[in-house]
Amino acid sequence: MSRYPLLALLPLALVMAACSPAEPESDTSPRPALVVQPGTGDALRDIYPGEVRARYEPELAFRIGGKISRRMVTVGDRVEAGQPLAELNAEDVRLELDAARARLASARSDQRLARSELERYRTLLDRQVISQSQFDSVESRAEASDAQLEQARAQLKVASNQADYAVLEAPETGVIAQRLAEAGQVVAAGQAVFVLAVDGDREVVIDLPEQDVKRFQVGDEVAIELWSRPGEPFPGRIRELAPAADPSSRTFEARVAFDNDTADAELGQSARVLVDHANGGADVLTVPLAAVTADQGESFVWVVNPDDATLVKTPVRTGAYREDRVPVLEGLSADDWVVAAGTQVLREGQKVRPVDRQNRQVSLGDGQDGGQEGGE
Repeated sequence: MSRYPLLALLPLALVMAACSPAEPESDTSPRPALVVQPGTGDALRDIYPGEVRARYEPELAFRIGGKISRRMVTVGDRVEAGQPLAELNAEDVRLELDAARARLASARSDQRLARSELERYRTLLDRQVISQSQFDSVESRAEASDAQLEQARAQLKVASNQADYAVLEAPETGVIAQRLAEAGQVVAAGQAVFVLAVDGDREVVIDLPEQDVKRFQVGDEVAIELWSRPGEPFPGRIRELAPAADPSSRTFEARVAFDNDTADAELGQSARVLVDHANGGADVLTVPLAAVTADQGESFVWVVNPDDATLVKTPVRTGAYREDRVPVLEGLSADDWVVAAGTQVLREGQKVRPVDRQNRQVSLGDGQDGGQEGGE
């Protein structure tokens, strides 16, 4: 191929290149970054949501199996001790009771006959009309009739109890907290039908994560706050800690007791348990929730190097997250400057222009103008 056609196209290529827009130069100016310094506090406050429950909540069940023919109460009903709650179809039980009465009547007749015969044979023995062995046989039959009579009486008592068990009664005064069976349902002996919240002591039930449960002990003092009355905490005490985690939630149930005469809490109310954990006498640093991010399960924050205003990815160990702040147990010092917003678009070594929430320039060397809690 001749090289002359290619040479003819060269001026056209130069013209097109001259008409193409120039690539924009990269913007090297530092981007603004909202920075704060960690706040301090004397303690870590953990908040656990919970529910007001009765201290005693027995599951109520029939002592015999059968089909529920009638249910007299529902959830939320107040019941008195001895009040009927539900009833089984007792037709079979009544038939068994009638049969037990008949067996008792038969046993009594047999026992009277055996005793009468024993007296006659005793008279014959005294007259030496019968042998001693004949008398012993009659005497054994009389003793057996006595035993059969006692057995029939016991069977009648059992059948009578079974008839009484067909009606489920409240063992104590309280409120029906749960209904677990309905009329028409066939239940087995011991199967829960109701849960009764017994009148008296009240508690707040909370769930503790696996990583927190070791910090608690029975008897620890805590504060409780009802959602309906925020800002009015009252004292409580951890009464019980579950020895094993719930298989579904993997949390440990804790029961917090309190004096309900002063708290006046109702069953089922939502509550919060506030727990202050001292940090060995040292102040605890906290940062805004948005300042903490994670990479491969490890928490970190972006700290601004005061020498050249570049970002340093700093791993930290955090405590339990609060509503808007995160306690930092390790990895930060009080005079560090931390980026508090837009952390997801930052990179290691990036140069930034630190500003406060009023977009004022922050001097990283003097420790003021926007770092502490007041600047947020």
